[in-house]
Amino acid sequence: MMTIKLSRTASGLIRRFTVSGHAGFGPYGSDILCAGVSAIAQTIIGSLQDLAGLDPDYVLADGDIRCELPDPASMQPQQLEAARILMDSMAVGCRQIEASYGTSYIQVKEVRYHQKGGARA
Repeated sequence: MMTIKLSRTASGLIRRFTVSGHAGFGPYGSDILCAGVSAIAQTIIGSLQDLAGLDPDYVLADGDIRCELPDPASMQPQQLEAARILMDSMAVGCRQIEASYGTSYIQVKEVRYHQKGGARA
């Protein structure tokens, strides 16, 4: 199963997302759910860089995608708004896939963001 964890700050900003595992919907290398979520995540990371002018901390690996925004206090107002829209788009896209294909393949979870010690439920 693929798990998407969205870590929100107290102000509602998704500051970090992680994608782990494989959906198991199709054969390895041909799984449309894995490909779909991966495409969404990589597009968000690229858009944070190219459109918002941010330098997120990220990892792109097989079965492991992670992205964390820089400190919002270091962002210009327009960067923060772009980051909010893009990270919310990640949530919308993944929830749509979850709703279409079911939680036995993909689960989206929201947790509270904690900078030190990770995110807790």
